[in-house]
Amino acid sequence: MPRVISVHSYRGGTGKSNFTANLATTVAALGNRVGVVDTDVPSPGIHNLFCLEPEQMDKTLNNYLWGESSIEDAAYDLSANVGIEGAGKLFLVPSSVKADDIARILKDGYDVKLMNDGFRNLVKTLQLDYLFIDTHPGLSKETFLSIAISHVLVLILRPDKQDYQGTAVTMDVARQLKVRKMLLAINKAHSKLNLEALKQKVEETYGEMVAGIFPLSEDIVQLASEGVFCVKYPEHPVSQEFRKVAQQIIEG
Repeated sequence: MPRVISVHSYRGGTGKSNFTANLATTVAALGNRVGVVDTDVPSPGIHNLFCLEPEQMDKTLNNYLWGESSIEDAAYDLSANVGIEGAGKLFLVPSSVKADDIARILKDGYDVKLMNDGFRNLVKTLQLDYLFIDTHPGLSKETFLSIAISHVLVLILRPDKQDYQGTAVTMDVARQLKVRKMLLAINKAHSKLNLEALKQKVEETYGEMVAGIFPLSEDIVQLASEGVFCVKYPEHPVSQEFRKVAQQIIEG
């Protein structure tokens, strides 16, 4: 049974796309067929991490939403870009970075049901084991759709008061939508924090499990979105933490 994983944060700047790229790549490297859809249509960016240049993006999610192509025509096999060989595969459906396309989506919106149908078609056509949805930050009807159809919702938050409050709101919505499983991931945790105490506090506050804690890492900043971190530095503690989260998603 294929599984849908939405990766979401209440605010921008949490490192959500970076997290999605690393987690999806880690799951694919374990021999799974993985798809990623960039539904952050107003501010797309995950294609950069997978080293897919805009000029290579002949078709995008936008073309599918406007009825100009099938969704699988907008799916790019990027397995080679992230060094995945054998049974594992990684596909990306990017969103358009063209200003006119973004303006059109912002002005006219899109059919949320069509997006849902697209996810189903993608899973079936590409025979995916896992579909990762990189969502737009905040709450909107599009986000509600992604959350509602998810088997797992991963919420990214920083140790920050605004993130704490926003995450509480998102969790209330997710519970009303009866999401089957929620995982919390704390990102950009400062080295001076007591990570075990932070984990305990967050789990007690929200009543959900913290799947991983990711430090504020200069190594990640240095990579500057030019590639997937866990591919470049497989033995790094951050990459090991991604493997831990990936295991929790695979084990259900």
